[in-house]
Amino acid sequence: MTVALSHWPTPLDAAPRLAVAVGLRPGDLWVKRDDLTDLGGGNKIRKLEHLVAEAEQAGATVLVTSGGVQSNHARMTAAAAARRGLGCVLVLSGDADPRHPGNLALEGLFGARVVAGGDPAAVSDELRAAGETPFLIPLGGSSPTGARGYLTCAAELTDQAPDARHVVTAVGSGGTMAGLVAGLGADRVLGVDTGAVPDPAEWVTALVEALGASAAGLRLRTDQVGAGYGALTDAGEHALRTAARTEGLVLEPTYTAKALAGLVAAVADGSIRPGERTVWLHTGGLPGLFGHPFAEAAARAVLDGV
Repeated sequence: MTVALSHWPTPLDAAPRLAVAVGLRPGDLWVKRDDLTDLGGGNKIRKLEHLVAEAEQAGATVLVTSGGVQSNHARMTAAAAARRGLGCVLVLSGDADPRHPGNLALEGLFGARVVAGGDPAAVSDELRAAGETPFLIPLGGSSPTGARGYLTCAAELTDQAPDARHVVTAVGSGGTMAGLVAGLGADRVLGVDTGAVPDPAEWVTALVEALGASAAGLRLRTDQVGAGYGALTDAGEHALRTAARTEGLVLEPTYTAKALAGLVAAVADGSIRPGERTVWLHTGGLPGLFGHPFAEAAARAVLDGV
């Protein structure tokens, strides 16, 4: 059971100039445009179509979820709640800075209540005591229910690019990669860890197995985390600028820049070879760019003529 929150399938676009820039042939690289979904764009909406349906079936009046202060998942949960006439409480960690509004500004527009830090389960208990019926959505929407959204994406890719040898995605809380692995097989999916959880392989494996599939041979790069979750690496910044200047693709520092940097590294070490059709999943998150210090630094560089 799902609720309709976006339009499907998302496009699969050729990226010949980016392909050459990363060391592939012009026809090798394609971008799956999950950044073009509704509610501000991004991959979380696939998960939320399943999770919100589950919440409504349970009689929920308010959605509760958690994430970092610039969580794309939190922003999309707030938007989905507004679309479906539900309340929304977001329990966010990290230091908010009004100079970097990003997703926070949108969450306010969507009418969500933001709680700085704390325990989402305790917040749910408080709402229940106040007469609400809360539904707790896990970090990143990454439960077996949420991961089913990427079984749908896997089916789209089977139709759009049946000959794809590699599908490359960022890995945060694991649900996106898990659904792709369950639908396409572990040998075709390359995940790039972004540092969101301490043991991404364990998270992904548990979700794949909950979907009734095998995670044997899981392909997961852990070499792009850098200083930690949310920290833009030199390789990530280079990937971000390269995507923008070759294809007009806008990435963000936390997930997509690291995911593309992981693709570059995979080409460099021979894990992905020229002549192998490769799909890079653009998981979106554009508002998060404007919540990251990189955006302020980039704007200052433009104004200073750098």
